[in-house]
Amino acid sequence: MGSLVLHYDTVVAPGASPEAWILFCHGILGRGSNWRGFARGLAKATPRLGALLVDLRAHGGSRALPPPDTLEAAAADLVPLVTERRIAAVIGHSFGGKVALALSRAHPPPHLFLVDSLPSAQPERVGRDEGPDRVIGMLESLPARFADRVAFHTHVEGLGYSRALAGWLGQNLEPTDGGLAFGLDLSRIRALLADYFARDLWDALDPPAGETVAHVIIAGRSDVYGEADRARAAALAARHARVRVHVLEHADHWVHVDDPGGLAALVEEALA
Repeated sequence: MGSLVLHYDTVVAPGASPEAWILFCHGILGRGSNWRGFARGLAKATPRLGALLVDLRAHGGSRALPPPDTLEAAAADLVPLVTERRIAAVIGHSFGGKVALALSRAHPPPHLFLVDSLPSAQPERVGRDEGPDRVIGMLESLPARFADRVAFHTHVEGLGYSRALAGWLGQNLEPTDGGLAFGLDLSRIRALLADYFARDLWDALDPPAGETVAHVIIAGRSDVYGEADRARAAALAARHARVRVHVLEHADHWVHVDDPGGLAALVEEALA
């Protein structure tokens, strides 16, 4: 459900009528449904809160939103939702964390959770043959059509990628000519990723806008935050009581999959 262009789904506890909402912003190449299982658990534990699972621009059901494909545009897409609903928190993972941070400047939520999302500019990452760039390059080389999902998964795994990644990417397959094709415009994904790496948003935490309490959540097994980045986050927390740093030692980058209990405990405690 949602507007004509920005797609979102809602998750609420059975029989509940939420008094406020948690807005979820997914990572690059993802969609709101990536967080559905986590959101269901959170809604069950805190039935007064519902979840808004958005598909960010150029992703999922929000591909009709026109360029420019930038963090600021992705944040602006969310403004109607955060102005028409009472928002208790915004949770942003990876790319979605920086979108949430950009949104918080003009529309500060009570709580902002940046889940393994680094505010730094990283211009050296643009076009580098690793991480998301490598995955996008692989997707750009895909055949135009696959007979079925099994054929897609087999192809991706045959290129050296994990079964989990193949299944996750397979969410973007769409029917075409009697088969399936990858449905995202990868030039738009590259544009979003380039802007993500180009922008430095540490100042949005120094201090957070309004009365926002910003939770910087670092995945202990992930390489997103280097030693200098961790020190910078800790220094911000030392200066500002509304910046809090949490390290989930056993989680890799997919925090809500690797340590859903640890992440849920942090969110539930903050919103209690």
